[in-house]
Amino acid sequence: MARVTDKGVAVTGVGLVTSAGADEHTFWAGLCAGRSTARRCDELAGLPVDFACPIDGIDLDRAVGGRAVWRMARFVKLAVVAARQAVADAGLSPAVWDGDRVGVVLGVGVGGISALVDNARKFDERGPDAVSPVLVPMMMPNAAAGEVAIALRACGPSLAPATACASGATAIAVARDLLASGRCDVVVAGGAESVLTPLVVTAFARAGALSTRTDDPAGASRPFAEDRDGFVVGEGAALVVLERTADVRARGGRSRALLTGAGSSTDAYHPTAPAPDGRGARLAVETALGQAGWSSGDVDHVNAHGTSTRLNDAMESALITRLFPHRPPVTAPKGVLGHTLAAAGAIEAVATVLTLEHGVIPPVANLDSPPGGFELDCVTKEPRRRSVERAVSHSFGFGGHNVALAFQRARPPAGS
Repeated sequence: MARVTDKGVAVTGVGLVTSAGADEHTFWAGLCAGRSTARRCDELAGLPVDFACPIDGIDLDRAVGGRAVWRMARFVKLAVVAARQAVADAGLSPAVWDGDRVGVVLGVGVGGISALVDNARKFDERGPDAVSPVLVPMMMPNAAAGEVAIALRACGPSLAPATACASGATAIAVARDLLASGRCDVVVAGGAESVLTPLVVTAFARAGALSTRTDDPAGASRPFAEDRDGFVVGEGAALVVLERTADVRARGGRSRALLTGAGSSTDAYHPTAPAPDGRGARLAVETALGQAGWSSGDVDHVNAHGTSTRLNDAMESALITRLFPHRPPVTAPKGVLGHTLAAAGAIEAVATVLTLEHGVIPPVANLDSPPGGFELDCVTKEPRRRSVERAVSHSFGFGGHNVALAFQRARPPAGS
C-alpha cells in the first residue's frame, strides 16, 4: 500500500444525467434557468400523483452501447453513462490506469425495483418461465457499482452505500476516506436512481411525502416556499472522479474543486421524519467544517437539501440560520430537478463544484420571494453572480442519515 502524506482530495472530473440535461453543460444551463422539469408522465397516468421529473432526450441503450445493456436496469445505465463522462472529463483512461488502485463507490437507495415489479407481474400471470434470467442483476442495488467497475476496469473496492436520499453524498464521503487511507489512487463516486414506477410513486404519495399539486406539476417542487406541500420524484445519476491533490499535480491534471471535508451522522429519531431540532444534521455539518479547518463564518454558500416538504425545509432552514448567521446565499436544486433520491447528493455536489468554478449560484425554482418565516438568503428568480470560495452541500435521508460535504474553489497551478 502506498504511503500517503498529502491528504488533500480534488474533484478532477464530473459526469451526470438529469432531467435538466444529460451532460454537464446542458445540466448547468437548465439549473441556472431555474425552471422546473416536472411534467405528467404516461407511466403514472391514473395515479393520485401522476407527475415527476423524468429524463428525456437521451437514448440510454445507444449511450451505453454493447451487448451488456440487456442485463442493465435503467438506474444502472444512467450510472454507466455518467461514470464515463466523469472519467473522460478527468483526462483519465481505463485503458492505461492501474485498475487495482481505482475504486467505485456508488450510492443507490432503491435499485431496480421496476424490473422486480414487472417480473412479479409476469410470474403471477404466466408462471416461473416468464421471469427474466437476468432479473437478479437488474434488481440488485449494487448492480450499478458493479457495472461501472466493469466498464471502467476498476478492480479496487467497489461499494454501494444505501443511506436513502443521502446515498450519493455518502458515496463521495466514503471515496474521500479511501483516498486518505492510501487504499486507492482514484475513486469514481456518486449516486444513481430511477424509480418512476407506479408502485414506488404511490408508496411515497401514501406516505404523505409528495406534492399533490396535480393542476400545476411544474410549480409543485418549491423548496422553502410557504405553501410547499411535498417533493416531486425525479431520476438521475451523477458521479465525480476524486484524486489526491499531489497525484493530480504529478500527472499535470486539473482540479475542478477541492473536497476539504465530509461529515456524517444519524438522527436516531424516526424512520422518515427529520429530528425537529436538527441536532444530527448540525453534527454532520460541523464535522465537515472541522475536517476542512473552517469556521462557520468561512462558508460563502449553502447548497441545501431543500426537498419542498414541510418538515425537512423547516428543520434545514433553522439549521442554516443557527449555524450561518452571516446568511450566505442558499440554493436548492430540487426545485428544478425534483428529488432524485439516492442520486440527489451527488448531483448537488456537482452543482456546488460548478458554482465554485463559475461564480454563479442557481436560483431556487418556484420561489419568487424570500421564504416567509425563514431567515434565509435564498437565491430567487435568476442566477446570482458571486465569487464563492467555500461552500457546503447538505444531504439528509430517510432513516435519519445526514451527510455534509465541504468544497473549496481550486486555484490554477502557478504559472498557468
